[in-house]
Amino acid sequence: MSKIEVDAITQQSGTTLTVGGGACKTATVDATTVTLGRSGGTVSLAAGATQSGFGRTGTVDWQTGSIKTATFTAANGEGYFANTSGGAFTMNLPAGTAGNIVSVVDYTNTFQTNNLTIAANGSQKIGGIAAPNTLGTEGQSVTFVYVDDTEGWKNVQDSTSNVTGSPFIIASGGTVTTSGNCKIHTFTGPGTFTVSSISTNCAAENTVSHLVVAGGGSGAPSSPSGVEGGGAGAGGFREVKSPLTPYTASPLNGYPSAPNRVTITATSFPITVGAGGAAASNGSNSGNNGSNSVFSTITSAGGGFGRSSTCAGGGPGGSGGGGGHLTAGGTGNTPPVSPAQGNNGSAGGLSPNRGGGGGGAGGAASTPPGVGGNGGDGVATSITGSPVTRAGGGGGANTHPNPDGVGGSGGGGPAPGSAGTVNTGGGGGGGLSAAGGAGGSGVVVIRYKYQ
Repeated sequence: MSKIEVDAITQQSGTTLTVGGGACKTATVDATTVTLGRSGGTVSLAAGATQSGFGRTGTVDWQTGSIKTATFTAANGEGYFANTSGGAFTMNLPAGTAGNIVSVVDYTNTFQTNNLTIAANGSQKIGGIAAPNTLGTEGQSVTFVYVDDTEGWKNVQDSTSNVTGSPFIIASGGTVTTSGNCKIHTFTGPGTFTVSSISTNCAAENTVSHLVVAGGGSGAPSSPSGVEGGGAGAGGFREVKSPLTPYTASPLNGYPSAPNRVTITATSFPITVGAGGAAASNGSNSGNNGSNSVFSTITSAGGGFGRSSTCAGGGPGGSGGGGGHLTAGGTGNTPPVSPAQGNNGSAGGLSPNRGGGGGGAGGAASTPPGVGGNGGDGVATSITGSPVTRAGGGGGANTHPNPDGVGGSGGGGPAPGSAGTVNTGGGGGGGLSAAGGAGGSGVVVIRYKYQ
């Protein structure tokens, strides 16, 4: 074996210094300290070459050419894009040794719908627990490092927000469900619809579909003079269906009228869900109005109260309340909007003494001969993904054994004294020798395209 010993090798000409014998040869540098390159220089691997023995720097090699759509086993040092749009599946971690690293990211932003399960090898642990871990946050990405057999794989980095940008609306608040390509936010009580990003794909997508139903009024108790109570009016019903969020809307769809539309921006929208009118004590002459519901520029008026007085009629409101002894029903669609948010209550009757019915979003109340007033019907919409009827009027009470009035479809309370259904805006039924029924609370629903 030949051997040459020198203190330095200095290039004399050209721009490339070659050390080594080429293919199938090995060049060994034997020293306690080896320096490659110079300050400000670059040390590179040749095209197609690989490295070993240098260890990892806390990063992974992302497998961009192999998007995962079904259960698979990860390898140390690799990162994966998991597409769960077709269904949930599992990423099995490799047998871990100290320093191993694996990453995964939600490729289609569907972890919240179809989870990705992370399972350790054999009896190894994830965060000190020998059980699978589930990733269920939209846009989530995580990095696991194997530390030791006590803690196993530790999650050293977790992103639970989507920072890639989106051509669609991104929002939170209320109870969130999906229907096709649409997200639906349902508020059954006060809350905030928070928009973090608007659509950059199509400006028209920022005009959202919405349903705003106010609280129904409460039915009148029977009066001290024995006049039976009128049923209450339903809460106002206002809806806009954007053509970009397909579903079967109610006949009261106010699109495309400008005063009815809401075009959102990246901000927070306080939501008010109107309470139903409280049940009035026996012996008074009227029930109570429901409270308004509000989303952005849209306000639906609370339902009108039922009346049992012989001196004044039912209360005005989203839909009007029923009158007492020969007194008129309340005026619906108060204050007026177009399409009308509700209808009139009906007058009370005599022989027998009976209360009128409360109006509903779909029709006025009626007081047939000899029968307590029937509440006006509500209207149905599929804005939440399936048809639901809301905003029915309450029925009026009648001197027994004559028949009481029935509540209108969509949550109207029948007489005597039944409450309107919660989150429908139904009016309460009139009372018979007792208190009238409370009104049903309202609801606010917002629907938009999210993919």
